[in-house]
Amino acid sequence: MATSPTIAEIARLAGVGTATVDRVLNRRPGVNAETVDRVLQVVATLGATPQPGRPRRGENFRFAYVLPDEASPFFGLIDRQIAQSAGDFRHQHITEVTHRLDARNPVRFAGELAALGNCHGIAVLAPDLPPIKLAINELVRAGVHVVTLFSDVAGSMRETYIGADNRAAGRTAALLLARMARPGARDTLLLASQATRWSAEIERRVGFAQVLEERFPDLRMVRVPDLPADSDGSEKALGEFLSGGIDPSRVAGIYNVGSGGAGVAKALAQVDMPPEVGAVAHDLTDEHRTLLTSGALSYLLHQDIHYCVLAAARVLRAQCENVRGALNVAQPRIEILTAENLD
Repeated sequence: MATSPTIAEIARLAGVGTATVDRVLNRRPGVNAETVDRVLQVVATLGATPQPGRPRRGENFRFAYVLPDEASPFFGLIDRQIAQSAGDFRHQHITEVTHRLDARNPVRFAGELAALGNCHGIAVLAPDLPPIKLAINELVRAGVHVVTLFSDVAGSMRETYIGADNRAAGRTAALLLARMARPGARDTLLLASQATRWSAEIERRVGFAQVLEERFPDLRMVRVPDLPADSDGSEKALGEFLSGGIDPSRVAGIYNVGSGGAGVAKALAQVDMPPEVGAVAHDLTDEHRTLLTSGALSYLLHQDIHYCVLAAARVLRAQCENVRGALNVAQPRIEILTAENLD
């Protein structure tokens, strides 16, 4: 009597992931016809009927975390949180690999992302650009589960987004700064960001502008020219703008939606902004903690990165195991941090 082949053996011979084999054997959608034929041909060649259902017990799930390969404090913080979660992954029989890809070259990023088709699942933080959408769609069609992390790629076939509501974050920043303004006096709020294709930052900008238009029509919003992503570059660019492009005496606050927060704070100090001028940034990185403690930042908007990293793994595993309601994940709340409520 022939021994039934394992899903892993079929996947190896067919050159696909075990999640793809599982979908084919259970007749679930999401796998292109060519791949289905290849898997069934391998099954026929082996001459025995595999047992459908979940991947066999004892086989670790292979999940990839894909992050941009940029010297950003926030991306570094995520990388560290993934590494610190190794014990949780082992306990859940998950083998995790972190990939840092060059997001400045979206075509290359997409190609390297698409090459991860041997994984059961992928959690990706990527720009919202057409080549990356296509890569995500191809992975999903091949049976790989994909979730987006911290910044969504809307319109792709990703299965869910895990992270804070970024439009709500921008609205929160507007509310905080608007309450520090004085119409007719300090009535100008600055919105600082980089030239970006990150949907998280775009959503924050939209939310910020919405609240000012809806609730504070007497205040004026001014978009700062796109800042460089690094702190030194953002400090220089913002300093030049504040010195020649706006009346500092009317500035009530500034909201920086992305990276370069340290440079923004230094630029404000250089033009002798009074202490009542507010500054809001994102993410509790080491440099932001120092700036918040010193008073250079008024507020930090933060989300639980550790929770998001683990939630991505839980969702991917539940999808691989066909758990009903796998995508019903609670998104993290936006925390408002000050110098007084840091841990």
